[in-house]
Amino acid sequence: MNPFLDYILTSIPLGMTFLYGCTGEILTEKAGHLNLGIPGIMCIGGACGCFALKLMNGTNIPPALIVIISILCAFIGGILMGAVYSFLTVTLKANQNVTGLAMTTFGVGTTKFIMNGMAGNGGTIYLYALDYFRFPFAESTNSLKYNGVMVYLALIIALVASFVLTRTRVGLHLRAVGENPATADAVGINVTMYKYVATCIGSGIAALGGLFYIMDYAGSYEAYKSIEALGWLAVALVIFTLWKPHISIVGSILFGMLYLAGSRIPTLLKIQLDISATPLLQMLPYVVTIIVLIVTSVSKKRENQPPAGLGLPYFREER
Repeated sequence: MNPFLDYILTSIPLGMTFLYGCTGEILTEKAGHLNLGIPGIMCIGGACGCFALKLMNGTNIPPALIVIISILCAFIGGILMGAVYSFLTVTLKANQNVTGLAMTTFGVGTTKFIMNGMAGNGGTIYLYALDYFRFPFAESTNSLKYNGVMVYLALIIALVASFVLTRTRVGLHLRAVGENPATADAVGINVTMYKYVATCIGSGIAALGGLFYIMDYAGSYEAYKSIEALGWLAVALVIFTLWKPHISIVGSILFGMLYLAGSRIPTLLKIQLDISATPLLQMLPYVVTIIVLIVTSVSKKRENQPPAGLGLPYFREER
């Protein structure tokens, strides 16, 4: 296969890991909440999905249903994490930054405990479902095999999220809650409900990224150790794509290409780089995000700015 085509076919599925986390975080931030727990939530999603796969091993459940059930388990795991975050930040008005970081720490530690526990009892058997997730390219011997069903699911979710946010009454209400919760409350919008639902659904979507990375892109037991780092890139992608899910599709693929640049570009250009240069090149997505942040801040266009109420607790009695 052409090296450049192989580079693209590898970058696209890696980008979908970012897209799941980014789409979920966009929904959360549109409700006015900065959830820095996304990396931990993605880890929990991977652990829950893999645990479900382990339980289904040896059953007569059809492959398609096995994939659906594991996806639902990962989604539910994310929703539960989102519910805890919502309770702390919406109901108890806890600091969003501190709560999010605590959720990440909890998620990463819990995932390590679950995955190591399963490995100690033959738990890596969940990898039997690898071909199910890589359908319809499971038999491919090149990078096309990484473009399985969850790649298309990520694209569909991003497009649906974009449609809901821009073309529906629900999306209008959600954006109003994120911009000015007091005004939204005054016109009869249930601010608390929108914050809870958006955060929980967003967390559920983000959790799918962890399962996808383990059971499709990496296809390895050790893959869960890399999810946290990818989760932070997903959060950065939100800024890069200006809180727009449809733009996140292109942005996620670009992030995938930038992340792999350290290992792929030297081969494409037929040059030799010092091994220490690879980690530096993996910083490219962060550098590009900083540049975009500076440009959008200087332009001062309102449509390119985060929700006005982002990170601020809402006290109904003060409206």
